[in-house]
Amino acid sequence: MEHTQEHEACLEQTQKYCVERPIYNQEILQGQLLKSTCSSKKAKSHLYSFLPILKWLPRYPVKEYLLGDIISGISTGVMQLPQGLAYALLAAVPPVFGLYSSFYPVFLYTFFGTSKHISIGTFAVISMMVGGVAVRQVPDEVISVGYNSTNTTYASEYYSDRDFKRVQVAVTLALLSGIIQLCLGLLRFGFVAIYLTEPLVRGFTTAAAVHVFTSQLKYLLGVKTSRYSGPLSVVYSLVAVFSKITTTNVAALIVGLTCIVLLLIGKEINLRYKKKLPVPIPMEIIVVIIGTGVSAGMNLTESYGVDVVGNIPQGLRAPAVPEIQLIPAIFVDAIAIAIVGFSMAVSMAKIFALKHGYTIDGNQELIALGICNSVGSFFQSFSVTCSMSRSLVQESTGGKTQIAGALSSIMVLLVIVAIGYLFEPLPQTVLAAIVMVNLKGMFKQFGDIAHFWKTSKIELAIWVVAFVASLFLGLDYGLLTAVTFAMITVIYRTQSPQYRILGQIPDTDIYCDVEEYEEVKECPGIKIFQANASLYFANSESYTSALKKKVSENSCVWGGRGPTLQKYWLSFSFICLLSQSNDVEGSVKHEIANDELPVNGKSLDELEHFVEPKTNIHSLILDFTPVNFVDSVGAKTLKSIIKEYKEVSVHVCIASCSGPVMNELTRLNFFDNTVTRELLFHSIHDAVLACQVKDSWINEFTLVALAAPVFKS
Repeated sequence: MEHTQEHEACLEQTQKYCVERPIYNQEILQGQLLKSTCSSKKAKSHLYSFLPILKWLPRYPVKEYLLGDIISGISTGVMQLPQGLAYALLAAVPPVFGLYSSFYPVFLYTFFGTSKHISIGTFAVISMMVGGVAVRQVPDEVISVGYNSTNTTYASEYYSDRDFKRVQVAVTLALLSGIIQLCLGLLRFGFVAIYLTEPLVRGFTTAAAVHVFTSQLKYLLGVKTSRYSGPLSVVYSLVAVFSKITTTNVAALIVGLTCIVLLLIGKEINLRYKKKLPVPIPMEIIVVIIGTGVSAGMNLTESYGVDVVGNIPQGLRAPAVPEIQLIPAIFVDAIAIAIVGFSMAVSMAKIFALKHGYTIDGNQELIALGICNSVGSFFQSFSVTCSMSRSLVQESTGGKTQIAGALSSIMVLLVIVAIGYLFEPLPQTVLAAIVMVNLKGMFKQFGDIAHFWKTSKIELAIWVVAFVASLFLGLDYGLLTAVTFAMITVIYRTQSPQYRILGQIPDTDIYCDVEEYEEVKECPGIKIFQANASLYFANSESYTSALKKKVSENSCVWGGRGPTLQKYWLSFSFICLLSQSNDVEGSVKHEIANDELPVNGKSLDELEHFVEPKTNIHSLILDFTPVNFVDSVGAKTLKSIIKEYKEVSVHVCIASCSGPVMNELTRLNFFDNTVTRELLFHSIHDAVLACQVKDSWINEFTLVALAAPVFKS
């Protein structure tokens, strides 16, 4: 009893609205609406969208934001330095180029980026992809062959010719990937990231983490092996490392393991006491300083043969044009790096934008990354993207705007210009430890298997395919395989959509699935059909089959003999109505009692058996709310449906057709004298009301027409 009263009270409190308006079809609606025109405001907004700093910097609240940005910039900068050095090893280039990549792109993003919290710079996955290409183009066995450059004197002075050639591959790859990102952004192609779904990205990055971990084993153990790229590179790397396990440098292993333990302890403290600590403990820079000091004090290089970072040139290098002749050999790799880099950045940017209540522009993020990579390549930086670990630090330490990122890049600049040489004794095993510990979050993604097993088997399949393909085929071919498989699942889903018949919630303009809710009732004489997919060549046949099946359930569509049967049935119904009158009662009873009276070859008993169990329909409404596009095959299918049902006296109309779909139908010459825009309605309710009005008018006309011969007889 109490439950019933509460339910009634809730119903009384439910807000209602009442709208009185004409029934709109697209012909009327388009005639009453005016299209917007271009203005100076739009031109100004385009300028602000290309250079977002013009919009937010003049409004920058110095007192509220500056202190937080300074603290965040310093905290992020002390992470940029060791990670830049470490990820340069992954990219197969000397460590100083990791510092260049941590300065130029980061500073440029301040002017062009729309996210206030992400930290642009070196990232493990992208660095690994760059390194794979560099090693493929310049293997360990290759010595000085065929790369013409004006900087060979610089190369021979500071590092080997092989490393210099790999730098040329890396910076050319950055230029090409940046140009691709810039072009995609200018063409408003930011949607390409949707094909890198979350399961695909997580499976891909988990496989990349395995690649990265495997590549760092030789630095941790201090063994000398070649670096592999391409299919089965993980297997070859593991075999190479374990075949030389007996030559492990014990000093390097001890230093590396000690750094791993310290870093894990530091991360645990930062995580456990995150609310109490004003800023996270910068364990990475602490480990770098300790490692550098121990190496210099104990002379680990000469005493124990521990490999160190080596020469770090002071100052910035003059800009140089990348090796353009390399572009054909690395074009496909550049596309993969461009898309993966953008996907990483925009996914992280969306998380922070949602958390802090602002919006980001995916196309502008593409433009910003493209400028960062392409312009940075002239200053010897390799491809960059958003770093998850640094972004979390930048946000959690109070960063409010892109100023924090600019300050972190200035810190890296100070190291390059002034004190970079101090890190020359830093053991490579320390950098390997930093890289390995930063993979902890990615390895946790193995838990996705259990999660997707419970939620979606298709997404689990995407994750597994992305992981296995990327692990064994390499990151480039693995990504291509994963994207192809993801698109196949999309095709599978669109070819197997859900088809539903909708009904009305009484006394409302809301329409739901009649099989899902008991309260929902079909409108008499009207079928409302919905498919949760677009209409195109791959599913047009299944759409038609499902429509005929759904409409024929518990309803009668008159078929090929429609007009004749319908005429006799209406005559029969009208005569039965008149049979209640005394003057014609006897004659009508005589006609009804005559079982032999044929109607189109059938007796009345047979006709009643054919018609009575089913509901006659006069109108069919196709709900196009879920339809995003229609191709030429879909348009022909739609036109065929309208024509076929018209032949059996069923009026077909389309509801909730979006503007782009209607424009596509217009372009495909869908509309003509027989199929006009009057068949398209703004909503399902508009279509239902129009069908009811049309049916009532037809019924009145038919009854009057049939009454004449009956009364005459």
